[in-house]
Amino acid sequence: MQDRDDRARQIVSLLDLTSLSGVETAGDIDALCARAEGPCGRVAALCVFARHLPRVRDNLAGRGLAGIGLATVANFPDGGLDLGRAVRDIRTALESGATEVDLVFPYGAFLDGRTDAVRNFLESCRRECPLRLKVILESGVLGAPDVIRAAGRLALDCGADFLKTSTGKAAVHATPEAARAMLETIAERGGTAGFKASGGLRTMADALVYLELAEEILGAGWVGPGTFRFGASGLLDDVLAAAAGKGKSCAGPV
Repeated sequence: MQDRDDRARQIVSLLDLTSLSGVETAGDIDALCARAEGPCGRVAALCVFARHLPRVRDNLAGRGLAGIGLATVANFPDGGLDLGRAVRDIRTALESGATEVDLVFPYGAFLDGRTDAVRNFLESCRRECPLRLKVILESGVLGAPDVIRAAGRLALDCGADFLKTSTGKAAVHATPEAARAMLETIAERGGTAGFKASGGLRTMADALVYLELAEEILGAGWVGPGTFRFGASGLLDDVLAAAAGKGKSCAGPV
């Protein structure tokens, strides 16, 4: 078992530091970038709306942090079945310098039984997106584990690189039950896709639940920034506070 300081560094290294309120100012974006590296190391990516990505890229480059991922969203947050809109979002992401796209799964259409339409939507988005594609299932709306599994299988069949739990905008966010269903689906398909827990994660204790689930299902060696992410912003505050509370700085390798 890793000690708490090792876990703190690990969590930070897996974090997509996120701001998707829709009212971010230039100052807000600068402040977000300033948090991308700290006493517990660097985050995996920053996730913002595409219009902010050029500022994020320049800000990170100025800080010597050019290797941090530039993530944005598409078909967000409602998960409709408007392919034209989703394609425009993806193209804007590419033009803005994104390295990762978090695409909302058309969960309403899926629940209505429109599986073929959802498949066409996902396959078309995959063709448009040469970047790492994280598909947000909105597991809190899908509800039952069997439904989440079916949605996850469809997303993986259509080329998703990651399955992600939530937009953070629905009434129910990530849950361990949903995460287990998604991680087991990833394991069934050989463990080559990744998993992202997002929405409602605010404490280090929250994060550890999902890390331990992933390690149980796919093995400790599977977990890394290429296969596992947290989507959050407040989570970083709690990790840093936990480190500071022990009088330590998370110094040292992950």
